[in-house]
Amino acid sequence: MRVLFLGNNWLGWQVLRWLKLQNETIVGLVLHSPEKNKYRDEIIETADLHAAQIFPGANLRDASVIEAIRELKPDIAVSVLFGYILHPSLIQLFPKGCINLHPSLLPYNRGSHPNVWSILEGTPAGVTLHYIDGGIDTGDIIAQLDAPVTEIDTGATLYKRLELSALELFSQTWPAIRSNQNSRRAQVQDAGTRHRVRDLEKVDEIDPEATYKAKDLINLLRARTFPPYPGAYFRSGGRKVYLRLDLAYGPAEAQG
Repeated sequence: MRVLFLGNNWLGWQVLRWLKLQNETIVGLVLHSPEKNKYRDEIIETADLHAAQIFPGANLRDASVIEAIRELKPDIAVSVLFGYILHPSLIQLFPKGCINLHPSLLPYNRGSHPNVWSILEGTPAGVTLHYIDGGIDTGDIIAQLDAPVTEIDTGATLYKRLELSALELFSQTWPAIRSNQNSRRAQVQDAGTRHRVRDLEKVDEIDPEATYKAKDLINLLRARTFPPYPGAYFRSGGRKVYLRLDLAYGPAEAQG
């Protein structure tokens, strides 16, 4: 398989490593800009490509970039935590389509920060491998894997579990994709939930004078506990005061 890889973060790096171990041919690499690209050096080193085969994600609508990718003759595009919407003129280049590994149980939590919203809103958590269409996480589903939220999860612990589940799902499903034997089912477009990055701004500030249900406040604090990111806060003396939760199970209580 000739693969155009579009990836970011630790999960993107690990999926790319796994593909290389399967002796797949990575013909091109698309990355976020350096200030937004995590594990950039590791991804570039693993891909082991010439500079002409590495493209900035912000330029994917440029005719010259689309033509350069076309000349690489990729069979499939694999997207992992990639933050740019692909234009139809790019999607149509790939005979086996474009697939995306998304850390939510679609149709729940399309878009940004699924780990946060599964805790805040109580929506099912998991990971999905799906085809890319013109929308945001709206394409046909190939496979899914549940990753239920526990009582002591924070945004950080759930995120890490979703990463590991996503890597497991991808490795389990890739052979079927490679042999054209994978399943495919359409999403119900008016079902589920979706969120943008800026939606967190609406929930992060805590009003010390407001009344909250204890459960809702706990869920907000644990969902936004993800060091080193700042998370939820209240204001005091003209400054933001950030809060984090440290959760752990106590010993089991005797029954009876």
